[in-house]
Amino acid sequence: MNRDWRVLVIDDDFRVAGIHADVVRGTAGFTVLDSVRTIAEARDVIARDAPDLLLADVYLPDGDGIELVRAADVDAFVLSAADEPATVRRALHAGTLAYLVKPFSQRVLAERLDRYARFRRVVSGTRRLGQEKVDQALSIMHGSEEPASPSASATEQLMLDALGDGVLSASEVARLAGVSRATAQRRLAAMAGRGILEVRLRYGTSGRPEHLYARGNASGR
Repeated sequence: MNRDWRVLVIDDDFRVAGIHADVVRGTAGFTVLDSVRTIAEARDVIARDAPDLLLADVYLPDGDGIELVRAADVDAFVLSAADEPATVRRALHAGTLAYLVKPFSQRVLAERLDRYARFRRVVSGTRRLGQEKVDQALSIMHGSEEPASPSASATEQLMLDALGDGVLSASEVARLAGVSRATAQRRLAAMAGRGILEVRLRYGTSGRPEHLYARGNASGR
């Protein structure tokens, strides 16, 4: 799925909001829909423009960002200095996909956004999701590079499904399967070593040849 996820930033500190917006703009696959200071402004943008993801502070001038997340029916991260256990639990009960305690590094937010993009690639579309796909999506979003419950062979099956009858690079398989590039490279190499896949080379105009992976009966390209 090639699209940009549209993000609404909600923070009453314009400097902090600007930093968050810059991270969003600098992360592949994301665009900033708007940046607002209040819940009222956020509701207007949500109703008008239907963002894909909210980045919401807890303490806002006209109310509680967690209650906004609860009512909005939009994917959300909560970004707040509030670190009380009750507040974190309340945010999780409200449905937030990530809770980042301020101050945090820009790298941490960028990493969560990358996880969100991979998570959405797994759970988007109209096809039914089996348990392996559900576990894969949750593992991507919540920090494990490998799905928590399926076996390694199940992880490899997801990648074989993504590969199909094509001849693809590790990066292409990673994008289609919703896993990290490192995971894809490791699993593809392991399957090639066991003879499940064959490795081909694609030569560009310069640099090292790119490794491509295919099932034994896939046609070249």
